[in-house]
Amino acid sequence: MVQQKKGLQTLVIALFAIAAMATVAVAFSLPGMGKYEKVKPVNGAVTIPVAKVNDGKAHYYKLADGGKEINFFIVKGSDGQLHTAFDACDVCYREKKGYEQQGDKMNCNNCNQKFAINKIGAASGGGCNPSHLSAKVDASNVTISVTDLKAGARFF
Repeated sequence: MVQQKKGLQTLVIALFAIAAMATVAVAFSLPGMGKYEKVKPVNGAVTIPVAKVNDGKAHYYKLADGGKEINFFIVKGSDGQLHTAFDACDVCYREKKGYEQQGDKMNCNNCNQKFAINKIGAASGGGCNPSHLSAKVDASNVTISVTDLKAGARFF
């Protein structure tokens, strides 16, 4: 009898854990939830208002392309500039863990290396640096061509 009761308790706990994980999975798939905001290109480019990304926090986006999701981020550095990069690098991209912001650095979620936001750009390519993503930034918008986004599809 005691053995049956323990078995039932274990089953209830397991079912509760599965239900909790399913709830989290559904929540992150709802619009507005999760790390990445979906973007849609217009006239061959993705445009994001500067006002939406100039707060010093990393903002993550994804472009759906032929069954792949190409992930990238935009973050304002202490230098006052907006920095754009794929949420992947040449070394750790296979793990599909990307980066997270830690103060004025972006941290690789796979190898734990940290990279100064102010140095993210074309000159810091290669290795575990966030892979550079070209963008045109003016007073109003960050504009990224779909061609440049698709060039990073290999990371995802």
